[in-house]
Amino acid sequence: MRSSIPRSPGPPRVPSARRAAAVALTALAPASWGTTYVVTTRLLPPGHPLFAGLMRALPAGLLALAITRVLPRGQWWWKAAVLGVLNIGGMPLLFVAAERLPGGVAATLGAAQPLLVAGLAVALLGDRPTAWRLAWGVLGVLGVGLVVLGPRARLDPVGVLAGLGHTAAMAGGVVLTKRWGRPAGVGPLALAGWQLTVGGLLLLPLTLAFEGVPPHIGAGAVGGYLWLGSMGGLIAYTLWFRGIGKLPVGATAPLVLLSPLVATVIGTASGEALNALQTSGFLLALAALLGAQLDPPRLSGRRTRGGTAADTIRKDLIEEGRMR
Repeated sequence: MRSSIPRSPGPPRVPSARRAAAVALTALAPASWGTTYVVTTRLLPPGHPLFAGLMRALPAGLLALAITRVLPRGQWWWKAAVLGVLNIGGMPLLFVAAERLPGGVAATLGAAQPLLVAGLAVALLGDRPTAWRLAWGVLGVLGVGLVVLGPRARLDPVGVLAGLGHTAAMAGGVVLTKRWGRPAGVGPLALAGWQLTVGGLLLLPLTLAFEGVPPHIGAGAVGGYLWLGSMGGLIAYTLWFRGIGKLPVGATAPLVLLSPLVATVIGTASGEALNALQTSGFLLALAALLGAQLDPPRLSGRRTRGGTAADTIRKDLIEEGRMR
């Protein structure tokens, strides 16, 4: 009689060097978005979220179109419009949340994006999330919550709805970008340019109708708009869409945890101190971000023509029953 004992689960497999490089480049996007809160509250004129979204999107989109000289074709006209609305058009909601909520509370709402992406991926991609990635997603939200939520957290209802709306829109954009990919011969810069232009053109009439131009734009505000439009806009979205095309959606979405973590680091650099609970939450969120990049451990065992070790054990029991 043969015997076969399955091996215990091994450690998670470490991504290859190429995948690690793709993760690092993609991570620069949410890391730059983590500066949105401090730029909005300290540099930009208050009460103008639409104008801030417009300045972040439209100039960057037009610059990308001028550089690439590539326009959508066929069905990509409406696909680019849908992606532009989801990924860029909801941007003012982020500025509303940043103005009406403490930066940490707004960041916690954004940290729920991996869980929303996991749910949408089931419906749109047929990609059922593993318990491994779901667990890291829950731990990531918990970790960010421990860092930024406390008894003094001010939960303005409008700010909360705006933050959740932006998170849901970005989650839908991530999943649809993964599903549709990019047209042949079109790079991530062109794809980012299409979406930034669509989002900017959507925000232009809304800004003129409801807000207009801020009455005073100082040098600090000019610098803030330039930062948000360049590193936080064109460069970040180009890297983000490049990463979505190269990485599994379950590995890309958790990278948004970098946004609140960067915001926290900026806060501590400005003199804010973290207590023991907040430090534990920071480390937990960081561990969740890194853990989601690893492949889940697998039950490995001796393979036969019949399959895995579990299949072998099943056959052995049948054979043993026949021998008796």
